[in-house]
This record gives sequence, C-alpha cells and structure tokens, in this order.
Amino acid sequence: LGFTADPHSGLSLAASLTAIGGFVVGALAGGRAAHTLAATRPRRWLAVALTIEAVILGVVAVLAATAILGYAGNSRYATIALLAGALGVQNSTVRHLGAADLTTTVLTLTLTGLAADSAPAGGPGARPHRRLGSIAAMLAGAAAGAAILQWSPTAVIALATVLAAAVGGVFTFVPGFRVSGGEAAAAS
Repeated sequence: LGFTADPHSGLSLAASLTAIGGFVVGALAGGRAAHTLAATRPRRWLAVALTIEAVILGVVAVLAATAILGYAGNSRYATIALLAGALGVQNSTVRHLGAADLTTTVLTLTLTGLAADSAPAGGPGARPHRRLGSIAAMLAGAAAGAAILQWSPTAVIALATVLAAAVGGVFTFVPGFRVSGGEAAAAS
C-alpha cells in the first residue's frame, strides 16, 4: 500500500485495497473450514479448502477466457478480489496445517530460517532438506508461472485450478493419505 502513495508508481490504491479485502475474505473462509472440520475430519477439511480454492480459480479462469472478466478496466477489480480470495484460503489452510517451513507468501522467512539456523551462523545446522525443498518448489512454481504467463494469464489461473483440484482429489479419494498432528502425510 505504501508504494501507491507515489503518484508516479503506476500502482492503484483501489486495486491494492481490493486485493487486501479479497484476501481477508478468503482467509476467513479458509479459517472457518479449518475450525469447523480440522479437528474431527482433517481429510475432509483439506479437501474442502482445496475445493474452495480450485472453484474460485476455475471461475476466474472461465470468466477470463470468455472475456467476462479481464485484467484491465473495472472488471479487473472482480478478478483481483477473486484471486486474492483464493490465496487467502490457501494461506489460512497452510497456516492451520502447521507445516514447518512451508510459507506460501514469504519466501524470505524460509531463507532466513535456513541461514540463521545453519552451522556457520552458530545454529544446529540440522537437516535443511525441507527448507531447501520448499525454496526449490516455490522457485520452480514461479518459473513455470512466469513462462506460462508469457503465453496467457488465463492459462496460469487454469493450471493453478488443476493443481489445487488434483491435490484436493488426493486427500479425498486416495487411501493412505492422512492428516494428523497438523501435517499431511502418507500412511506407512
């Protein structure tokens, strides 16, 4: 929001506020799903949260592909609000899941933990594999998204829809996946 104060930034205060509002509404929806289902039906909670995210993304992809929603003009505010809502659901789900070192919006926190806990920093230097994997996954996702974005913004949203639905499907239909102790795992 601070950057929008500069009249030469080209950034929109209205778009930023729309994004924050959409994100908060999505985080509320994700939090509601978590508090309602996580304690008693954790697999169902993850499936519901991922379905909410996939439906929102899918609606935006279809509406953008048919030019009902767009990335410019006044319709961009609906696009921004819906996409921010999907990210709010995602963030509240990851937060409630409690997966260490899996931050969906703050890569720097993971990098800080990796560096601060390393042996050269005087930390325990304990197995950084999960943090490195998290960083690699975020970078790979960003690179794939940037490459697809060169072709079509709608394709990026459609791909995110498919991925969210696929992960939700795993927790819904694949036996052996369980959620316990706040983390998802494959049963041994």
